[in-house]
Amino acid sequence: MKQHEFEAQHEALWQRIDAALEKPSQGDNSKFLAEQYLHLCQQLAIAKERMYDGALLARLNKLALELYRELYRYRSETRLNFYAFYKRDFPLAIYRHRFYILLAFLVMVLPGLVAGAWTYLDEDSIYSVVDGSQVRQVERMYDPQADKLGRERESETDILMFGFYIKNNISVAFRCFAGGLLLGIGTLLVLFFNGMFMGSIAGHLTRLDYVDTFYPFVAGHGSFELTAIVFSGAAGLRLGYAILNPGQSSRLDSLRQAGRDVVPMLYGIVLMLVIAAFLEAFWSSNGTLPIAVKYAVAAVLWGLVLLYSFSGRRHGSR
Repeated sequence: MKQHEFEAQHEALWQRIDAALEKPSQGDNSKFLAEQYLHLCQQLAIAKERMYDGALLARLNKLALELYRELYRYRSETRLNFYAFYKRDFPLAIYRHRFYILLAFLVMVLPGLVAGAWTYLDEDSIYSVVDGSQVRQVERMYDPQADKLGRERESETDILMFGFYIKNNISVAFRCFAGGLLLGIGTLLVLFFNGMFMGSIAGHLTRLDYVDTFYPFVAGHGSFELTAIVFSGAAGLRLGYAILNPGQSSRLDSLRQAGRDVVPMLYGIVLMLVIAAFLEAFWSSNGTLPIAVKYAVAAVLWGLVLLYSFSGRRHGSR
């Protein structure tokens, strides 16, 4: 390729990088600059290999150096800036993946509603979805006569259960996310079967009239746990779509880009699951609290989670 053709092909990009460097913190400029740094370095390497004239090499070298300095400065300033991340980056990532989130929500919730209605109306249907030993275990967990609500304790310390819940929650979320590498099919299956399981349990326990033990227990921490699982599913679907529809990039490059896009979501999901585990171990399992108080707190938590999840819209519309 001749030099003038090379310049014509990339001139618009170089001008856009120049403009973004003038206001790096405005809008999505920081993300754009991070994405284009490797491309610019590649173009500089090509120009050197083809021995284009010194003016072009100097321009590209200067542009790459400025871009590197800006990225280094941005990363240094934002390192460990948790406040900025959770105020803007995480909700913005949620907003950008809203269509994947909606799909993940429907895939998990719709089968759950169907399964819940089925197990509520037919007492034997629960055994078509859940193993008999699990059914008996769940019945003991939420028996109104039980001393402690929730999972049976091997230890009476809530701290050990806190660790157990973290491990369990992150395990489910990881399967949702990693399933995206199987063209998204794995993610869809994990969401579907988790929805079926939870819906079946809810319908069965409602039929047994364990309403006053089951729903107050799950209502509070469910705001963080269930939402985080949906977000994990959305991240997995993003990976699957990147593989199925790479566009002009290779499938590997498309997957890498998708991975970078969902990283803010993954950081936020981990925190949500830790909060959910804390609530489940220390709040939800407390059988001495009035049911009205648990429902009131649950309503506040759900409201806060939903408000936060939708707050990214104001950042995305700028």
